[in-house]
Amino acid sequence: MKTTTTPRPADTAPPRGRAGVIWALVITSVAGFMAALDNLVVTTALPSIRKDLGGQLSDLEWTVSAYTLTFAVLLMFGAALGDRFGRRRMFLTGLTIFTVASAGAALSTGMDQLIAARAIQGSGAAIMMPLTLTLLSAAVPARRRGMAFGIWGAVNGLAIASGPLIGGTLTEHLSWHWIFWLNVPIGIAVLPFARLRLRESHGRALRIDLPGTALVSLGLFGIVYALIRGNADGWTSPLILAMLAAGAVLVAAFVRYELRAAHPMLPMRLFRDRGFSAINAASLLMFLGMFGSVFLLSQFLQGVQGYTPIQAGLRMLPWTAMPMVVAPIAGTLSDRIGGRPVIAIGLALQAIGLGWFAVIMSVDVSYAAQVPALAVSGIGMAMYFSPSANVLMGTVAPHEQGIASGANNAVREIGGALGVAVLASVFSANGSYASGQSFVNGITPALWTGAVAVAVGAVAAFLLPRRPRAADAKAEEKSPVGASAAATAS
Repeated sequence: MKTTTTPRPADTAPPRGRAGVIWALVITSVAGFMAALDNLVVTTALPSIRKDLGGQLSDLEWTVSAYTLTFAVLLMFGAALGDRFGRRRMFLTGLTIFTVASAGAALSTGMDQLIAARAIQGSGAAIMMPLTLTLLSAAVPARRRGMAFGIWGAVNGLAIASGPLIGGTLTEHLSWHWIFWLNVPIGIAVLPFARLRLRESHGRALRIDLPGTALVSLGLFGIVYALIRGNADGWTSPLILAMLAAGAVLVAAFVRYELRAAHPMLPMRLFRDRGFSAINAASLLMFLGMFGSVFLLSQFLQGVQGYTPIQAGLRMLPWTAMPMVVAPIAGTLSDRIGGRPVIAIGLALQAIGLGWFAVIMSVDVSYAAQVPALAVSGIGMAMYFSPSANVLMGTVAPHEQGIASGANNAVREIGGALGVAVLASVFSANGSYASGQSFVNGITPALWTGAVAVAVGAVAAFLLPRRPRAADAKAEEKSPVGASAAATAS
């Protein structure tokens, strides 16, 4: 393939004034908060959505997976669109799609409408999210990027930590519709400021990898669809077998195409590096176990133990908010002893926390008995998150750090979609919503499945290099691309 040579307007010089920096930081942080929040904000609203709109377990799975899956497969595609057509222009496009889709989700009167709106939300987030960092990098002087990226990352971390609580609060005091309505006034308010206060910029105008995007999107959809519908339709039914086979063939075709493409969306040669493969495998398995467990535990707290949505969100905080406390300590520790042992121990603790939950799980288990499992899981999650960005960046050359970061983010989102599908499939094979005991019968083996997945991720982490390559680590400190990518991965 050849690069395009279509003329286009020259990039506008990024603002260097204090006001320009503040505007860029506020706009990109708010947009990133919205996209990150919608990963988990829906979890504590699931019982209310099911009560209001009806539907089966598979429908609830799709309300989460439709967002994470489209977000994952279109993430790098969205970044490429920004490079080619203008980062501010495509950021505005993604934000508009996300905002309109949020209104569509809020107005949904049936599960099919809600799932479709969530998928469109994910596509908007996939265009918007990667461009927040490139726009921020263009606006902030190099000497101040570390602080700016740190604030951006902290805001995104706050979104993940507060997602279940915000979802529970809005659901209980207003209605589940407001977890989506919340995005609409914010999006409408941000759009004009983004148009007026952000400067336009472009990247290399490479040909967009449409075949690769189509192959991986259809392939992953087939696999996730089969995992979600397998128990309901029967694992030997022609449709399920066909979707599994088609999904596997299409994903294999994607890998083969990317190996030969002149400008691949995901350069497969990166996976030749043991460290790059190991950190991505660990990330996939971490998100598989974590997302699938949160999906079920939030329903356990409400449907079985009778907590209100806000009470369930508050009770999840020892897990979801722990990274805000532990991450700085874990980061300092990884600087001293290297990222590999910190990540491996973190994943091991997350696995122990999920296994602990599986051991104590019962209809009448007290919250006091749950707190240690929640806290151990939260500490483990923080120890994984904190050094993973630096470890990832140390496995690739500086000029490939943006691609590596995008790939890792996509892998994590795919892990989340697979986690909901796999753990819910295990749940429905062993239990149901029929009674509290039936729910416990299903969630217990599902949590063990999540624990095993994360434990395998801990084993994969031991394949990581002890420390990042010295030359790459030094270059990363000086490279705005590396700094941007590191912030994305965090």
